Parts: sequence; structure tokens; C-alpha cells
Amino acid sequence: MDIAGLPLSPLIALIAGVLILIMPRLLNYIVAIYLIVVGLLGIFPNLGG
Repeated sequence: MDIAGLPLSPLIALIAGVLILIMPRLLNYIVAIYLIVVGLLGIFPNLGG
């Protein structure tokens, strides 16, 4: 999945990494949200575009 020609996974990883460095307590939420999104995209591939 791409947004404006940029691959989405590395962009999400970069943003998540910066947020974890700034606020380490966000790690649980970031991982949980990521897993939920990946799971939903796996179950409903139409959501990815």
C-alpha cells in the first residue's frame, strides 16, 4: 500500500520509532494499533485500497 508514491510500512515504522523514543510508554499502544490494523487488512484486503 502506497500513499503519494511512498511505501506505507517504512513510513509507519519511522513515525512509531520516533514516538517511542519521545514517549516510551506509547510502545504498548503503538504495537497494539499496528497489530489491529495489520489484522484488519489481512481479513479485509479491500480496506487497503
